[in-house]
Amino acid sequence: MKKSAPKKSRVSKKNKRYCLTLDLKNDPKLIAEYKKYHEKIWPEITRSITGSGIVDLEIYLLGTRMFMIMEVNGKFSFEAKSKADESNPKVQEWEQLMWKFQQPLPQAKPGQKWMLMDRIFKLES
Repeated sequence: MKKSAPKKSRVSKKNKRYCLTLDLKNDPKLIAEYKKYHEKIWPEITRSITGSGIVDLEIYLLGTRMFMIMEVNGKFSFEAKSKADESNPKVQEWEQLMWKFQQPLPQAKPGQKWMLMDRIFKLES
């Protein structure tokens, strides 16, 4: 049996990785609805993500705790992404809708959603 070549990753060694976390409200119906929205996010949201320099993004969920991994290129900055999102009505609509399901972490400042995590270990090979 012939092995197929491994898939090429869109992530390069030049990119940076950020990990963020946020909680969902502890309501199984809301969590199911939140997951449904993420099965097919709005195209304007996808364009906003990729247009900001995010080349790969994954969200994981365990109970109510979410974990996001973002791979970004040199074009990306949190400040520029935030500014672009503030002036994009569709992104604002999406964010308002998502806030129905989300709740801030205890450490969050008022209005703060996803919080950047600190890496405390990396396996060096």
